[in-house]
Amino acid sequence: MPHSASAKKRNRQNLARRKRNRAAKSEIKSAIRRVLTAAGTAKHDEAAEAFRTAARTVDRAAAAKVIHRNRAARIKSRLSSRLLAAKQG
Repeated sequence: MPHSASAKKRNRQNLARRKRNRAAKSEIKSAIRRVLTAAGTAKHDEAAEAFRTAARTVDRAAAAKVIHRNRAARIKSRLSSRLLAAKQG
């Protein structure tokens, strides 16, 4: 346990940030799951809308530095290629 006042404050800040970051990452995973579920079915319009929402969520997390911007780009690229493959085949 922290002893000094500054260490206690730092601990509070870390806990708050951890909670916020975990929520953001969980939201990203949920958005990805929604896209893949919609792509698995024949609902292309629903999948496209879910992709736009997921891309927005991922970009927001990257802007807040919850995830790295390259990881955000990689997630969007992989989702986009999965959607295209589902639409064609």
